[in-house]
Amino acid sequence: MAENSREETVLSQLSESVKAITALPECRTVSRKMYCNLVRRVKLLSPLFEELKDGGGEEEELGDDVVLGLDSLRVALDSALQLLKSVHEGSKIFQALQVDKIASRFENITKQIEAALSQIPYNKLDIPEEVREQIELLHAQFKRAISRTESPDLQLVMDLAAAQMEDDPDPMVFRRLSEKLHLRTTTDIKRELLAIHEMVISCGGVPDGVSEEYIETMSYLLRKLKDCVMTDNPDIDTPENDKNSIKHRSPIIPDDFRCPISLELMKDPTYERSCIQKWLDAGHKTCPKTQQTLLHTALTPNYVLKSLIALWCESNGVELPKTQGNNCKNRRSGTGSSDCDRAAIVSLLQKLANGNPEQQRAAAGELRLLAKRNADNRVCIAAGAIPLLVELLASPDLRTQEHAVTALLNLSINEANKGIIVNAGAIPDIVDVLKNGSTEARENAAATLFSLSVVDENKVAIGAAGAIPPLIDLLCQGTPRGKKDAATAIFNLSIYQGNKVRAVRAGIVPPLMRLLKDPGGGMVDEALAILAILASHQEGKLAIGQSEPIPILVEVIRTGSPRNRENAAAILWSLCTGHSQYLKIAGELGAEEALKELSENGTDRAKRKAGSVLELLQRVEEVIIIS
Repeated sequence: MAENSREETVLSQLSESVKAITALPECRTVSRKMYCNLVRRVKLLSPLFEELKDGGGEEEELGDDVVLGLDSLRVALDSALQLLKSVHEGSKIFQALQVDKIASRFENITKQIEAALSQIPYNKLDIPEEVREQIELLHAQFKRAISRTESPDLQLVMDLAAAQMEDDPDPMVFRRLSEKLHLRTTTDIKRELLAIHEMVISCGGVPDGVSEEYIETMSYLLRKLKDCVMTDNPDIDTPENDKNSIKHRSPIIPDDFRCPISLELMKDPTYERSCIQKWLDAGHKTCPKTQQTLLHTALTPNYVLKSLIALWCESNGVELPKTQGNNCKNRRSGTGSSDCDRAAIVSLLQKLANGNPEQQRAAAGELRLLAKRNADNRVCIAAGAIPLLVELLASPDLRTQEHAVTALLNLSINEANKGIIVNAGAIPDIVDVLKNGSTEARENAAATLFSLSVVDENKVAIGAAGAIPPLIDLLCQGTPRGKKDAATAIFNLSIYQGNKVRAVRAGIVPPLMRLLKDPGGGMVDEALAILAILASHQEGKLAIGQSEPIPILVEVIRTGSPRNRENAAAILWSLCTGHSQYLKIAGELGAEEALKELSENGTDRAKRKAGSVLELLQRVEEVIIIS
């Protein structure tokens, strides 16, 4: 009875996933071909599930191997649906700039679906011959698609490069980009602004592996495309009866753009600088919004939010706050103060190459600061400094090491510099600094490894170089900032399957559980995120299970933040799948009520995970009743 229920659930979920994917609207992004191909192939799976559902009334049950294969396919299709939604709803500019990574995600999803289809023994299925042949042909299509790469749109690549690098790009560049990206009207521009805004806010600042200046670049491109649209099509999307009302209408300021203290539009995010300074000067040592104790009182502008506010002001006809700079535009037009400090850099490179140890240390320190200052400096410095800085990582002088690794960290913000740094053989030396450097050097070494690990192949090299044990040590023994840097690096490295094993065998789980049980330590978010990714691996699942995690997971599901509840539910689902003792403990702790509430009010992923655990709990109850 329980087995039949499981079959019906899996088949129903598969059918719903295919329907949801099939119902997705037409895609109008640079990923359109990959999007359409995946939707078309998934649609062809529908006859298989319909046949299996129609045969559900027959006495013969599907075998365990069939159900397992179908369940793997369900997981793969859930991932496909999330990817397709993100492509359809996400920023078109971001997808254009990240086209290789988007293609890699489509390739991974294709591999997952193909692997799941390989697990299904079709010869055991009571389905018509024509359906079997269609599914086998479809399986062959997925196999071929894995080895087939999409050719890049070279004109788009060149236009994006010209738009970013040239001082005064040809207007035709932006006209072509407007067409290619389907940003042809003011409505399109506003939707794109909203997509960028949603991406930044949902990630709490910037997406993983993306720098603040990357978002500035996107904002700059959107401004130029808006100018292009308004020049070429000034009347599109603006009916005559709306034109006058626009002049007199005061747009509603998004909550994220208001200072939480003054409630006014921010000029200098995250809090209006003058307001937060008064708050701090009055002796407050807590965040005025969350009331959490501040680790420090240094004020750091949020350039991503600053750039989005500037773009919102332009799009809505609101006067730009006077202190708001337009750094990205200035940098590209050559009129700002952030041009490359070329003369200073050339002099410092000479000292770095030929100076005595004291001169090298001073030069590395200056380059560290210049690389932090702006994007142009990062390009200029990288041309000759990276191999010399890598050599200084092995310096016996700890301060020189610190300057060198921090300079490399700042240089790695530039995507192209990541490859230069790795090709210069930096990874083993950065790991050595992580093990033996000063406190600040170790923290910045961890941050550098995170920055480099954004490139997938670097995850493998960094893990193989022995980075994970010293990162775990920093996670346990570091300053609050060091712990954050270590956790971020470990999380990113653990996306690669082999590094999950390395982390578990290096003893990552016990310190993560200690951090999870210490809310005052400020590391609960990071601990849960890493545990969630480790729980997807069998060794990680076993190690987490041995640390008596169920009570704290149930408590987080009951009272945690939305993201933490989601991760806790994902960990609980991994642990409970195939382990009735964990389900029993969760049930005794009252998890069912918390999971029901989460399945109704959580994030999309949290709802799915909570629903899956509830199904497992219900099966256990059915088995108890039957027996």
